[in-house]
Amino acid sequence: MARTPSIMLELGTQAPDFSLPEPATGNIVSLSDFAGEPVLVAFICNHCPYVIRILDGFIDFAREYQDKGLKVVAINANDVENYPDDSPEKMAQLVREKNIPFPYLFDESQDVAKAYQAACTPDFFMFDRDGKLVYRGQFDAARPRNNEPVTGADMRRAADAVLAGEVPDPEQQLPSLGCNIKWKSGNEPEFS
Repeated sequence: MARTPSIMLELGTQAPDFSLPEPATGNIVSLSDFAGEPVLVAFICNHCPYVIRILDGFIDFAREYQDKGLKVVAINANDVENYPDDSPEKMAQLVREKNIPFPYLFDESQDVAKAYQAACTPDFFMFDRDGKLVYRGQFDAARPRNNEPVTGADMRRAADAVLAGEVPDPEQQLPSLGCNIKWKSGNEPEFS
């Protein structure tokens, strides 16, 4: 597992648009579906130990904060030919098993991950009601090989600020850390 930090896209960046399939439902979900609402875009996958470590806590966070007005969407951009555990079929299975309460989308072309400069799983991007990036960084300090509890403390602090119409403190935004996005051969972005 390659420990890869998030790139920390520049705050204020406009949310890159997307329209991607949701394997669990067959629906197409677009960024425009969340227009005028704060939204958290999370790049995750099924097999990454960093994602597995926080997934239940992230699901709990999403349930709680979606009720407060934060929209949540997750995207898997991994190369499923070489990482079949991340296939659309396995994504749909995970949604059913975990009762995931947000759309879990498949970025087969990896173009959306590139547009967001997503580097790792998990990688998080929170946008305000105007679609401006106000938080990027870690969910919390929990990692596969540490004893830190999964609390979502960093994400909760940012979400509370956004929902209160405030800007999360840039000084409290620490890079996420996880497995690198599994780019298709020849499709690696320049930023990786």
